[in-house]
Amino acid sequence: AVRVIGGWISDRWGGVNTLTLVLVVVAVTLMLVCYTLEDRSNWFVLAFAGACILASVYGFLQGAWPFGVLEAVWSIVALRRWSRRRLVAL
Repeated sequence: AVRVIGGWISDRWGGVNTLTLVLVVVAVTLMLVCYTLEDRSNWFVLAFAGACILASVYGFLQGAWPFGVLEAVWSIVALRRWSRRRLVAL
Protein backbone atom coordinates (compact mmCIF):
# COMPACT_ATOMS: atom_id res chain seq x y z
CA ALA A 1 0.00 0.00 0.00
CA VAL A 2 2.87 2.39 0.77
CA ARG A 3 4.42 1.77 -2.66
CA VAL A 4 1.09 2.38 -4.40
CA ILE A 5 0.58 5.69 -2.58
CA GLY A 6 4.24 6.65 -2.99
CA GLY A 7 4.12 5.75 -6.67
CA TRP A 8 1.02 7.89 -7.18
CA ILE A 9 2.62 10.84 -5.40
CA SER A 10 5.83 10.35 -7.37
CA ASP A 11 3.98 10.28 -10.70
CA ARG A 12 1.81 13.24 -9.77
CA TRP A 13 4.56 15.51 -8.40
CA GLY A 14 7.51 14.88 -10.63
CA GLY A 15 9.36 11.75 -9.67
CA VAL A 16 11.62 10.42 -6.98
CA ASN A 17 13.96 13.42 -7.00
CA THR A 18 11.08 15.72 -6.11
CA LEU A 19 10.03 13.43 -3.27
CA THR A 20 13.53 13.30 -1.83
CA LEU A 21 13.74 17.08 -2.10
CA VAL A 22 10.48 17.40 -0.17
CA LEU A 23 11.83 14.93 2.41
CA VAL A 24 14.99 16.95 3.03
CA VAL A 25 13.15 20.28 3.15
CA VAL A 26 10.73 18.89 5.74
CA ALA A 27 13.55 17.26 7.73
CA VAL A 28 15.76 20.34 7.83
CA THR A 29 12.84 22.64 8.66
CA LEU A 30 11.82 20.36 11.53
CA MET A 31 15.41 20.20 12.75
CA LEU A 32 15.71 23.99 12.84
CA VAL A 33 12.35 24.53 14.53
CA CYS A 34 12.87 21.79 17.12
CA TYR A 35 16.43 22.87 17.88
CA THR A 36 15.22 26.42 18.45
CA LEU A 37 12.38 25.30 20.75
CA GLU A 38 14.13 22.51 22.65
CA ASP A 39 14.41 24.58 25.86
CA ARG A 40 10.62 24.75 26.06
CA SER A 41 9.96 21.01 26.22
CA ASN A 42 11.77 17.68 26.15
CA TRP A 43 9.46 16.64 23.33
CA PHE A 44 11.22 19.06 20.98
CA VAL A 45 14.48 17.20 21.63
CA LEU A 46 12.75 13.94 20.69
CA ALA A 47 11.27 15.56 17.58
CA PHE A 48 14.75 16.82 16.68
CA ALA A 49 16.00 13.23 16.85
CA GLY A 50 13.19 12.16 14.53
CA ALA A 51 14.05 14.92 12.08
CA CYS A 52 17.69 13.77 12.14
CA ILE A 53 16.51 10.27 11.25
CA LEU A 54 14.56 11.70 8.30
CA ALA A 55 17.66 13.57 7.15
CA SER A 56 19.68 10.37 7.50
CA VAL A 57 17.19 8.50 5.32
CA TYR A 58 17.53 11.27 2.75
CA GLY A 59 21.31 10.93 2.79
CA PHE A 60 21.16 7.20 2.14
CA LEU A 61 18.49 7.60 -0.57
CA GLN A 62 20.66 10.13 -2.40
CA GLY A 63 23.73 7.93 -2.11
CA ALA A 64 25.49 10.39 0.16
CA TRP A 65 26.21 7.80 2.82
CA PRO A 66 28.60 10.01 4.89
CA PHE A 67 25.75 12.50 5.37
CA GLY A 68 23.40 9.62 6.25
CA VAL A 69 25.83 8.28 8.83
CA LEU A 70 26.43 11.73 10.32
CA GLU A 71 22.72 12.40 10.72
CA ALA A 72 22.21 8.94 12.23
CA VAL A 73 24.88 9.76 14.82
CA TRP A 74 23.17 13.10 15.54
CA SER A 75 19.87 11.28 16.06
CA ILE A 76 21.52 8.96 18.60
CA VAL A 77 23.03 11.96 20.40
CA ALA A 78 19.64 13.68 20.47
CA LEU A 79 17.92 10.53 21.78
CA ARG A 80 20.47 10.32 24.59
CA ARG A 81 19.92 14.00 25.40
CA TRP A 82 16.16 13.42 25.46
CA SER A 83 16.45 10.43 27.80
CA ARG A 84 18.75 12.33 30.18
CA ARG A 85 16.55 15.44 30.21
CA ARG A 86 13.48 13.28 30.79
CA LEU A 87 15.09 11.62 33.80
CA VAL A 88 16.17 14.97 35.25
CA ALA A 89 12.62 16.32 34.84
CA LEU A 90 11.19 13.42 36.89
